[in-house]
Amino acid sequence: MAKGSSISGFPEWLPSERVVEQRVIDTLRTIFELNGFIGIETRAVEQGSSLLKKGETSKEIYLLSRLQDVGNENDTPVEERLGLHFDLTVPLSRYVVEHSGDLAFPFKRWQIQKVWRGERPQEGRFREFVQADIDVIGNGELPDHYEVELPLVMVQALEELRQYGLPKATVHANNRKLSEGFYRGLGLTDIEGVLREIDKLDKIGGEEVARLLEETCGATADQANACLELANLTADNGADLTDKFNALCEIHHIAFDSDAYLLAREGLDTLAMIVDEAARLRPGSVIADLKIARGLDYYTGSVYETFLEGADSLGSICSGGRYDNLASQGSKKYPGVGLSIGLSRLVSYMLHTAGAVASRVSPAAVMVAVWDENMRPACNRIAQALRGRGIAADVAPTAAKLGKQIKYASKLGIPYVWFPADATEDGSDSDEVKNIVTGEQVAADVQSWEPDTLYAQQTVTIQ
Repeated sequence: MAKGSSISGFPEWLPSERVVEQRVIDTLRTIFELNGFIGIETRAVEQGSSLLKKGETSKEIYLLSRLQDVGNENDTPVEERLGLHFDLTVPLSRYVVEHSGDLAFPFKRWQIQKVWRGERPQEGRFREFVQADIDVIGNGELPDHYEVELPLVMVQALEELRQYGLPKATVHANNRKLSEGFYRGLGLTDIEGVLREIDKLDKIGGEEVARLLEETCGATADQANACLELANLTADNGADLTDKFNALCEIHHIAFDSDAYLLAREGLDTLAMIVDEAARLRPGSVIADLKIARGLDYYTGSVYETFLEGADSLGSICSGGRYDNLASQGSKKYPGVGLSIGLSRLVSYMLHTAGAVASRVSPAAVMVAVWDENMRPACNRIAQALRGRGIAADVAPTAAKLGKQIKYASKLGIPYVWFPADATEDGSDSDEVKNIVTGEQVAADVQSWEPDTLYAQQTVTIQ
């Protein structure tokens, strides 16, 4: 067999790291289901025509080819080929259309699954990674109160992860209608282009964004500066947001009775509602931040980015928004709103920056020692009896010297070693169990013994 080698952008967690990832997954699932979301899983591949709906991400799609087709891929249009999904929203939209007759609407779903993107790997960014999504899909219409509910559910989930070293999370929200109306009021027409360039603001800075707005979107210097002024607007309550936005419109001569302002006002009112309602339920969890653009084409209303306090270099760890046109069936539309956590990126931060560690590699609380191989059936029965009582148990792999067996258990972090009667150090007729962390060894009965609470389960703590 050829010697293995790592492939950039495709992480493989060590067993102890996988424990941390699994704890994050379990925590998120618990919170999602606590809020009434239903779990699903979709296939890994989608038609190219569906994947291309997301516009700028087309260059990141991994297309599939069978070995016998290599060299002839160009014979089939990209739209007809299969590709790995790069997010969970496009698959969800297809899933909803195909199964609409079997679903209850609004359909609230959670999904935690791998996705693939052919982007340049860097710290915390991978080509293969796990996403954790929640979405609500409506049938024909979707009330805007879900645009408050979903970011608050994500804040609740991220709050639960603070016990594992995650800093406080804050959702920064904007509304595409607000931005579009303002840009149109300035006289700009390439709205999607402007949104894509504004979305780069945190990465490349205002001066470079202004240059791109002029060069690629046809903006004048004054229009580009006005776009940056809008992007710098923030507020933590609806009244302040409205006052600041109206003042900016006056400065740039956007009439309050114009079609552009009325479009912006629709988005403004929704955003103000989100900020105010979030403040009542979870103060400080959601703020209005008008530089949030989400440059992806299908968002039509609210958009969100989530940042961790003191972790500026990490960027947004949870994003999403409202989309009204991605899923449709004839004249029927299925509008939705959703958010997605880059779970692998989050786990990487928790492991390498926050210092999250697993208490042990093995889930077993106890390992049954084997005196000699003739005793293995009896040792297996002991382990089976413990498992029947809900105590995770393993059996030593070989009948090695007890010191070696204990060393093996210690390497896996298993806190207890069970000595069947014939294997006890003092030759006792009863079984004994040793806590190899504390050194305490006591007589034990397989039908009544319980591990101390401190050692009963794998735990995740902060170093």
